[in-house]
Amino acid sequence: MKYKKLGKADVEISMISLGGHEYLPDKRSRGFNEDFQKAITPGYIFEGFGQENRKRVLKAAYDHGINLFDVTMDSEKEALGRNLQELPPPYPIYVQTRPEGFVYTYDENNVKMGKYDLLKAEVHRILKLLRREQIEFFNFAFMKSALDHDPEYMAKICYNIRQLKKEGLILYACADTFSGEGTYLKQIESGCFDTIYINFNFADDGATRKVLPAVRKAQMGMIAREAFMKANLFKMAKEAGIEDSSALARAALKWCFSFPEVTSIVYGTGNVDHLANAVRVIDELKITEEEQMLIEKIKQTSLFKQYQEEKHKSFFQP
Repeated sequence: MKYKKLGKADVEISMISLGGHEYLPDKRSRGFNEDFQKAITPGYIFEGFGQENRKRVLKAAYDHGINLFDVTMDSEKEALGRNLQELPPPYPIYVQTRPEGFVYTYDENNVKMGKYDLLKAEVHRILKLLRREQIEFFNFAFMKSALDHDPEYMAKICYNIRQLKKEGLILYACADTFSGEGTYLKQIESGCFDTIYINFNFADDGATRKVLPAVRKAQMGMIAREAFMKANLFKMAKEAGIEDSSALARAALKWCFSFPEVTSIVYGTGNVDHLANAVRVIDELKITEEEQMLIEKIKQTSLFKQYQEEKHKSFFQP
């Protein structure tokens, strides 16, 4: 494994991080694609998370030196906490997670995240699930509507971040949103965040315009997700007649890493061989001619053009 310094923070993160999703037989993520409302309900735990296959993936992550683990819904948090007790990591690790039911559009105007008492109580609840004393990376994912609804919202978030850090409950704060460029820029400009967490791939590449330069100027870290476009990349591959999915996956990861602002890519899988393939990318990050040709073939597909148009429209929303 290779590690990168997280902006100006005093920590080095593995360039490949492990996502917490587990998968249905049709390759869709569990929980969200079983019952979305239950998946975002605090305290609801789906059965079967954190079992033998997940522990094999976790063990493989240790073998590869991965030190950042991202979990979203409570089923993933509980499973990771339990699995870390069953399979203690052989070195210090970091966990990234979010307050359940507080983020994105799950709470109107993200009001709960702006109230310190509610947020602190949620952190304590999460720590019990994770069986840890501190959340190393805490994800503040609010929407533009929160800023429009409350002119003091960003100040409240900054206060909450400072207080959670002061009480030792979180180590770093992650900026995140599905409201696109404008909200990311306001989060970065606030000076409250240590890193951003963002969808980033060669179709959903809007961050290259203003967000990445802002990250670099602020000396922040950048944790990227959805390098494979929520598996849409492989649907595009079928249209393009590309059969070597492993080579395409490596090309997509290398494209992300071609931007020095990217600290780590969160990689989700239920397959230890796929994880090994992803980790091998960091041995040689330069995109080969063959890999660039694969990317160009994907860009010619109708699925790619439709996907990119939708993502740009969302990211550059007014």
